[in-house]
Amino acid sequence: MSQPEQEREHELAKKLVQHLDHGVNHLEPGVRERLVTARNTALSKYREQPQTALGLAWAGQAAARLTDRNFYDARHLVAIAALVLALVGVAWWQGNAPVNEIADIDASLLTDDLPVNAYLDKGFDSWLKRSSR
Repeated sequence: MSQPEQEREHELAKKLVQHLDHGVNHLEPGVRERLVTARNTALSKYREQPQTALGLAWAGQAAARLTDRNFYDARHLVAIAALVLALVGVAWWQGNAPVNEIADIDASLLTDDLPVNAYLDKGFDSWLKRSSR
């Protein structure tokens, strides 16, 4: 903002304050008292909103929550136990999953000396069955 614009804004603000002060001075005493009471009531109920902090401010709050005794109540422990059981279940399921047959066939084809066309030949399958007897 340039200097002349700031001066114009200050001049406008000064005129507004003078106009408002003039209006307040001409109010009836009862109205003025009600306005003061309403203002004081509003100020007593006013709470400052917390400002968001940049950075790792959440890390300190997380550490404080972990050391707080209320963190270890039943609902948190049940949720943590359910999460741990779910992770153990997924790990067990992945470790004991049946071996993929297609992957075994692909691995056998890639490690064998026969060409793929030999496996595709219908007569080759019958020859393998006869030769294995």
